Amino acid sequence: MSTALRKDWDTYFMDIAYMVSTRSRCSRRHVGAVLVQGKKLLGTAYNGAPSGVPDCSEAGCMISEEVEVIVQNGIEQLVKKQRCVRTIHAEQNLLLFTDRNDREGSSVYVTDEPCWTCANMLANSGIVEIIYHRPYPKDTHKVTDLMEKKGIVFRCLENYQPPQETMMTVSN
Repeated sequence: MSTALRKDWDTYFMDIAYMVSTRSRCSRRHVGAVLVQGKKLLGTAYNGAPSGVPDCSEAGCMISEEVEVIVQNGIEQLVKKQRCVRTIHAEQNLLLFTDRNDREGSSVYVTDEPCWTCANMLANSGIVEIIYHRPYPKDTHKVTDLMEKKGIVFRCLENYQPPQETMMTVSN
């Protein structure tokens, strides 16, 4: 009798985060997040408009453009960011719909590296670890620095392969 191999816990929970992301109706990106304590799943969330309000698929994206000055290797650079402000990010929804007591000492698996705003919120949420898959290079340096200062484990699952049925085509 052969023994079937089991997925490791990181793969298992990231797979769930990707499955949760399929609930998103954002045309730009589907993001899912899960809250885990030990090996127990405590909550899930995805990015989208507030309940009862038209979402991006119904009303279109509300794009806000920002320009940020960053200093890299002593050289100032302007970085242009476009964000849809119609949607609440998956990490924000996860914090809105879970209890602080459940978050204390927990981990968050999220399909995408948190943006600066979400990282700030997660830093004060009681979690001790953030595991993500897809990088968000525009905020990586300052988010990584914040996590180091807070003592929050922050890691990317670089060799992870999402379930095929969760992959979306991003429209421009």
